Amino acid sequence: MEEVQRKQTLFSAVQPSGAVTIGNYIGAIRNFAALQDAYNCHYAVADLHAITVKQEPAALRRNTLELIALFIACGIDPEKCVLFVQSHVPAHCELAWVLNTITYPGELSRMTQFKDKSAKHADNVNMGLMDYPVLMVADILLYQAALVPIGADQKQHLELTRDLAIRFNNRYGSTFTVPDGYFPKGSSARIMSLADPLKKMSKSDENPNGFITMGDDRESILRKCKRAVTDSEAEVRYDPQTKPGVSNLLTIYCAFTGKSTAEAERDFAGKGYGDFKLAVGETVADALAPVQAEKARLLADKAYLNAVMKRGEEAAARIARKTLSKVYRKVGFYTGE
Repeated sequence: MEEVQRKQTLFSAVQPSGAVTIGNYIGAIRNFAALQDAYNCHYAVADLHAITVKQEPAALRRNTLELIALFIACGIDPEKCVLFVQSHVPAHCELAWVLNTITYPGELSRMTQFKDKSAKHADNVNMGLMDYPVLMVADILLYQAALVPIGADQKQHLELTRDLAIRFNNRYGSTFTVPDGYFPKGSSARIMSLADPLKKMSKSDENPNGFITMGDDRESILRKCKRAVTDSEAEVRYDPQTKPGVSNLLTIYCAFTGKSTAEAERDFAGKGYGDFKLAVGETVADALAPVQAEKARLLADKAYLNAVMKRGEEAAARIARKTLSKVYRKVGFYTGE
């Protein structure tokens, strides 16, 4: 009888820090749904990470619920994967403490994101901000994840995860799976700011016309695309070096239509930027409309969302507790056994 191959375990998490941009959607959340049949997926709402910067408590609670609803609206099936809220599983913090004891201060102070966030939140440079990469390592190692979907800006965190897993295994014996990065098809589509196509699209952009969120209405999407920075050539051609604005709009158009760059260029051959921007805006608005409608429907059924989170919490806690118990035995904590 042919042996059934076990699915590899995959982990990823998103912070509930407010508006989710189409860059987050294209680069991460949309891929989550595409991966859930091929892999043993664990997806978390990373609320513990979110409080490393100041949060308004009521807003954090609302954002957590909305992100769960958005996950499901984007096609993530709670029956196919473990979907949960990070703070609902205490083992994340417990393992992070143990991992802190094998992490060196220099490793954390070198983290690019720590430097960036410290500069951006100079009035709140706290130990959580420095230590959150260790919590991120705990998130991954708890579930013995073999794969972690990452972007270019997260390579440092994956390297730390691998380093700490290997360091712990060498010191205490084989305990953790050493994960690899996973780059889903289409994840190379890096979405840039509409206002400054040399910068990554971000909801923290001071110019609200620089980003499109998953909650933007049709009128707002069309307006932002209409105002998008292009150039003076009036030719729709993909060339990130000399035409970053046009190239970014083409990337967005291709991401939502599934077309290749060459096909997109043919679509707009001989057409002006006005028609091009309108088409991009309509394509984005048409794609987001059903997601927005489904998210609204789900938010109207809070009992269902609470049940999903409870089921996810229980499933995640079972797996996490198994790993944590093994860690506790390895480091010598007395368990009464």
